[in-house]
Amino acid sequence: MPPPTVVAQSRTIPVSVEYAYDKTLPMPMPTLFRHWYGPLPPIKQIRDEPPSWDTVGQTRTIVLAGTGTLREQLTRVDPPHGYDYRITGITGPLAPLVGVIEGAWRFEPAGAVTKVTWQWTITPRTRAAQLAMPPFTFVWRGYARSALAELEKLLVA
Repeated sequence: MPPPTVVAQSRTIPVSVEYAYDKTLPMPMPTLFRHWYGPLPPIKQIRDEPPSWDTVGQTRTIVLAGTGTLREQLTRVDPPHGYDYRITGITGPLAPLVGVIEGAWRFEPAGAVTKVTWQWTITPRTRAAQLAMPPFTFVWRGYARSALAELEKLLVA
């Protein structure tokens, strides 16, 4: 397997760490990820989601607009500091590019506000796919900026 690529984006949001964490983890994904960003699609729906999304080992299927699905599993839950997940079973347009994604959300105090960081550690599917990582991560950063701006609107509303 080719080496992974790490990409992250942060934003400060004027809410407490506890509030940011408590509202972000269970937030319906189609509410937060509802816009296209270049070739990266919004999330259309979630399948097989447990009644509460908050326990290590839980899984769900993310259905993207257009085509494509992702299998997500919670791998770490550390309230109110953050949570981690693993994405496998990637189908659709991302399948030739991405083998596995290790994702993380972090919530840190930054004075009177909270610094929210979203990170992906992306393992390319092949060595050839590794060549596409620089443009892919460039687009992902824009997608993440957009999602974090949307998160701020939802948390501050």
